[in-house]
Amino acid sequence: MKANRTGRLVATYGMLISLAFIFSYLEAIIPIPIPIPGVKLGLANLVTIVGLYTVGVKGTVAVSLIRIVLVGCTFGNLFSMVYGLAGGALSLVLMILFRKANWFSQIGVSIIGGIGHNIGQLTVAALVTETAGVFYYLPFLMAAGVVAGGVIGLLGGLVTERIRKFVGKMPK
Repeated sequence: MKANRTGRLVATYGMLISLAFIFSYLEAIIPIPIPIPGVKLGLANLVTIVGLYTVGVKGTVAVSLIRIVLVGCTFGNLFSMVYGLAGGALSLVLMILFRKANWFSQIGVSIIGGIGHNIGQLTVAALVTETAGVFYYLPFLMAAGVVAGGVIGLLGGLVTERIRKFVGKMPK
């Protein structure tokens, strides 16, 4: 019985990592026609928000970390990986806290994650460039984070409801 559960966990995490990687690839090849640097839909965050509500915190942290490192090595460089880790880490911490507090719906948690991701990346940019001028983009990126987070949260809620019966009771 334990071997079956372990196999199920490995298969689920492998599927989530694969989906997040594919979504990241799609975002890398399909540009968004918005003239603000750093704006993207965050398709891979769909996997993160679904993971938080199905496989729990530990699995979602592992999937997110593996995805960011794989994407950085495949489509980016060391700097893109650092930016991705900073944005992803702040986003994930905020989503975990707000998910546990149960203050918002899945859409609200996703919006918090979108905004947190942008703040994390801007903070690294300010440290790298040694200027606070990059925070000029903050209002634009926050608006984009709200819109993208809302869309991803809405889709995440739909996906979560549909796959919950297949994922079953996973460890939190």
